[in-house]
Amino acid sequence: MIQKILIANRGEIACRVIKTAKKMGIATVAVYSDADRDALHVKMADEAIHIGPAPSNQSYIVIEKILEAIRKSGADAVHPGYGFLSENAVFADALANEGITFVGPPVEAIQAMGDKITSKKLAAEAGVSTVPGHMGLIEDADEAVKISGQIGYPVMIKASAGGGGKGMRIAWNAEEAREGFQSSKNEAKNSFGDDRIFIEKFVTEPRHIEIQVLGDKHGNVLYLGERECSIQRRNQKVIEEAPSPFLDAATRKAMGEQAVALAKAVGYHSAGTVEFIVDGKENKFYFLEMNTRLQVEHPVTELVTGLDLVEQMIRVASGEKLAFAQEDVKLNGWAIESRLYAEDPYRNFLPSIGRLTRYRPPVEGRQDDGTVIRNDTGVYEGGEISMYYDPMIAKLCTWAPSRLEAVDAMSAALDDFEVEGIGHNLPFLSAVMEHERFREGRLTTAFIAEEFPEGFSGVAPDADSARKLAAIAAFINQILQDRAVQISGTIGNHRRIVGRDWVVTLAGHEYPLTVETSADGTFARFADGAVSSITGGWVPGQAHARFHVDGVTIGVKIGLAGAGIRLRWRGMDVIARVRSPRVAELAKLMPEKLPPDTSKMLLCPMPGVITAIAVSEGDQVEAGQALATVEAMKMENVLKAEKRGVVKRVAAAAGQSLAVDELIMEFE
Repeated sequence: MIQKILIANRGEIACRVIKTAKKMGIATVAVYSDADRDALHVKMADEAIHIGPAPSNQSYIVIEKILEAIRKSGADAVHPGYGFLSENAVFADALANEGITFVGPPVEAIQAMGDKITSKKLAAEAGVSTVPGHMGLIEDADEAVKISGQIGYPVMIKASAGGGGKGMRIAWNAEEAREGFQSSKNEAKNSFGDDRIFIEKFVTEPRHIEIQVLGDKHGNVLYLGERECSIQRRNQKVIEEAPSPFLDAATRKAMGEQAVALAKAVGYHSAGTVEFIVDGKENKFYFLEMNTRLQVEHPVTELVTGLDLVEQMIRVASGEKLAFAQEDVKLNGWAIESRLYAEDPYRNFLPSIGRLTRYRPPVEGRQDDGTVIRNDTGVYEGGEISMYYDPMIAKLCTWAPSRLEAVDAMSAALDDFEVEGIGHNLPFLSAVMEHERFREGRLTTAFIAEEFPEGFSGVAPDADSARKLAAIAAFINQILQDRAVQISGTIGNHRRIVGRDWVVTLAGHEYPLTVETSADGTFARFADGAVSSITGGWVPGQAHARFHVDGVTIGVKIGLAGAGIRLRWRGMDVIARVRSPRVAELAKLMPEKLPPDTSKMLLCPMPGVITAIAVSEGDQVEAGQALATVEAMKMENVLKAEKRGVVKRVAAAAGQSLAVDELIMEFE
């Protein structure tokens, strides 16, 4: 058995591997860059070795630096996690030459499947259905446009060595093909050190379903069911689940057997994933790619199979046979995974960086109702989210006997997850969980684009939710008012009387009500006669609390916003103002403060580095024309003109780091 594992990775996956290694009694070694000196994986490992500057191309993906760390630590094995060097055949070969065990597949399998072009050819030879496309490398943008036209739009432009949505663009016309080719090429080079590009037909209304495979070094390969990964944004998975709500037993078996056949064709061992695009109308599936590594979303498979995939990888790497056969694999219940990203959903999911001033995940483990919560993370409260790496903060998972129970458990867990200090996508994840189409399982990879075509601007409270939040706001206000009286005490023989009649204003509506307290509890009596019962243990200063409103338990994030009370729940984010009836009447006479006019400015939408300025002062620009390119967290974002105009001043230059909303250029 392996004695000491070096994890050639960072963040939550490094922490994940360390947990299993420790459970197995195996010593662990972390590696870290300048930016990760105080990272959680460094603190968790038995020892840690510095490998260079923050950029990954100067640290985590420099093979010689990883080899130096191995020699220094005396590790006899390496787990690559995912991303970075996990599918780098040169790295795996270098480890073999050093006599180090690679906790992953053989070099030949990485070479065959890691290259998306070669893998498609091998899949076709193995009898696996593949998506139509051009299997050769694309040399330049002109050739990309020509080939795209031959295939027929829309097309998918992809990095041959890609993964995780990096180096991937959808083009619907020649202009997008030309621009997408260059952006994909740039991202691929920065993320993988390999800028080779290929093009294939983009299947409309597709579902993204993948099969988890596992093989040993003795020729045994089996599949562990599927994962549905159709909820994606910018080709990056956001929510995954196991099993898929779409597949029937026959299709699952067919996909599983094809995945196993492909794995056997390349002599595969270790954990791997065969990804398919499934036509939701005709129930046909097409091979997409094989990832010769552990997937980000592996926890949902672990939750429904009861297997620890990292443990299985380590045992296989140590030469052990699989201890179970295909017929022993049973899928139990349902699991959902939500990827918590440092991305601002109100700014088109652009990256956000900074310090986690508050980070309080929900309590893990089996809950009182029998559901299970799991949170894989690599951060901690007070830690920094860096601009140099992937924006993932955590992977929150829930398990339950049925899909809707798992979805409801996820909604509650997201309600209880506290993250402050940076922009994040918790509100969006909550909104998806409550979305009727998601709850019904009617998914495609276009779900986000179709259901949120104008981006995400929060969830507007419906009538029932607004009343619940109004009742909670009144309840909180009453506690604050009563507390203020206790603090101020009495003046002479007089004590301020706290009123019970209030007007709650939120989401553009007014809710006149009376707060009544008796031995039976607290009640909010609305002007229309409706009555809500409220209980809760909230105390002033508490940022999160659970309230029982009319018998329903809801977890709400609470903050004071000036004279208002900020309430966040299920994707809703409202400021409730609780006033006496007279003050509420006078408030209507107050003028509304208007935001500053920024219509003639191009502001940096996220913290990042300006990699290109495409125009000069005095230039006439047209709507849709590229103005500048900003890069952050390994993603390249092209900023375009919203309307026709003339550039008055360029305030930024290529290579400059900008903060969010910092001026790039202004127009006449």
